Amino acid sequence: MLDPLLDKLKRFVTKDNNIEGWEEGVLKCKISYRTPAIEANSYYFGHPEWGKNYFEACHRDEKFVELWQAVINCWDGAIVVDIGCGPGNVYASLKDQCGEPSVLIGVDVSLGALKMAQQIGYTPVLADAHQLPFISGFADIVMLNACLHHCDDMAKVLAEAARLVRPGGLLITDHDPQLTAYNFWGLGLLLWQMRLPFYRLLKRGGHSTQQEQFWGLATELHHKPGDGVTFEMYNQVLKPFGFDVELYPHSHEVGAAVLQGKYGYSYWRCQIAQLLSGINPVSSKSALSLMCVARRHT
Repeated sequence: MLDPLLDKLKRFVTKDNNIEGWEEGVLKCKISYRTPAIEANSYYFGHPEWGKNYFEACHRDEKFVELWQAVINCWDGAIVVDIGCGPGNVYASLKDQCGEPSVLIGVDVSLGALKMAQQIGYTPVLADAHQLPFISGFADIVMLNACLHHCDDMAKVLAEAARLVRPGGLLITDHDPQLTAYNFWGLGLLLWQMRLPFYRLLKRGGHSTQQEQFWGLATELHHKPGDGVTFEMYNQVLKPFGFDVELYPHSHEVGAAVLQGKYGYSYWRCQIAQLLSGINPVSSKSALSLMCVARRHT
């Protein structure tokens, strides 16, 4: 079983002896410093029940598929790297629409999540996204969906992802919170904080128990009031690598219309918190996520 996996990876893995070995078909790389965020992501997404809940609930809806299909179109025969792949939701959602990559590498810090991703077609690599064990410029598509805000240093992870993209290749990120949408304060901040017991009461996905909610929130390092991704970060990191950068603020039920500048509306609780914080809830700055579609031209 390992030989085909090794054949897929050996062209792309660096020779710096960062490889620790294999475990049940997962290539394991050394993680120099296991930060609290890495530990939380490893535990939460590798949990047999919570990981399954995430797989079934997140990034699988019709509008998500419509938007990502419009961006990717077809990845038949492509070399694809999914950083922060978790249990494999992006490929599971798109495999019937976008064709079949020649190589599909999934990177995560959670061994349990990678084993789930492997079952649906990923070649799994356990590694720290801040220090990826790959050569530069080999991938046709690098994608990070709902990944950056789980990482200690978002800009560093974005730069590592950019390094992997070949000239002419595509870098896609999405479902990271836009900082300007979450600048809550005063009554708006109080309302935002009150959502957590309400979510547990409703048994909302990721919040079904106090323990699941605690560990889920521990993974979301930059999903907090006054934090998140910005236009400036994407441009400052990606343009020096030779990318043309397109950024699309959007809420989560818009679909491919996002690419035509439609950003939709946040859910009502967030709109109220925004109003109470002096944020216009129908502006692009109030859109919950900031999608990046960047093409490397050099």
